[in-house]
Amino acid sequence: MIARMRGVKRKLTAFADEEQRLHRHEEARVRHLNEVYSMYSVDDVKYEAWSRTRLDRLLVDYLLRHGYNQSARALAQEKGIEPLVDLDTFEQMSRIRKCILNRSVTEALAWCTAGDTKKELRKMDSNLEFMLRFQQYIELVRDHSTKPTEILSYARKFLLPYQNTYKREVMQACGMLAVRPSAETNVYAELYSPDRWEMLANLFTSTHNALLSLPSVPLLHVALSSGLSALKTPACHSVCPICSTELNELARGVPYAFHSKSHVEPDLLLLPNGRAYGRARLDEYARKAGLLDGQVKDLRTGEIFGVDRLKKVYIT
Repeated sequence: MIARMRGVKRKLTAFADEEQRLHRHEEARVRHLNEVYSMYSVDDVKYEAWSRTRLDRLLVDYLLRHGYNQSARALAQEKGIEPLVDLDTFEQMSRIRKCILNRSVTEALAWCTAGDTKKELRKMDSNLEFMLRFQQYIELVRDHSTKPTEILSYARKFLLPYQNTYKREVMQACGMLAVRPSAETNVYAELYSPDRWEMLANLFTSTHNALLSLPSVPLLHVALSSGLSALKTPACHSVCPICSTELNELARGVPYAFHSKSHVEPDLLLLPNGRAYGRARLDEYARKAGLLDGQVKDLRTGEIFGVDRLKKVYIT
């Protein structure tokens, strides 16, 4: 009993330390956001320092998402922004992703079943845990030294409970027992493909980000896209950030900037169908169409209305 209580105490202590760490990070991020609210203009002398800190945050986030963990941590430490970035979160994600690419699902399965993660993944209807179990089953079948009884036992424990949800995969798992991977014509060759490891790594990354409400793309790309959309125009020339080799791919999907100048016609009249035109245009169109006095014609739909049904429009 005493040993069990000590174990509970250790767990509670670890939870308390983690909670305090998260509170410190939250307070630092709130202070960072409050700083910009205290500035009334981008010309404020404090804004340059704040924007520099923001840029450092974006760079650290970009490095972490691309697996440059040591460089990201070094930059965060040098700039003193460790509480403003998710170093531990992305380092854990990068470590598990590398393990998957190295053909090991043990670490990813431990992450899926740790604490409340399993419950949250079920709420999301995530198939990550099943796909990892399925891959583990495939590796058991691939290994000729594994006894058939061990394979069947694994399938009954981890795959058959999902037969209603993932019927196709469970049926494939059953068929794989009859067709060994060494067969010349293997209908299950796709399941033995090494490309599945890349698929699993991407599935883990997307599930991890969705669970923690993290953007699927680096924050640096989000910031760049918003700026590039203001520069992108149909009359783009060869010397501009949009056409540079570094940003061309990122700018390809952003919309064109809207730089047109609006113009409101004077003496607007509202037609019964909800369209509005200037009186001069309506009169001119009615004259060309040979309408009777007191009639106007919708320039687009061709509908004819009496002038007594028109309403004056006032721009406010």
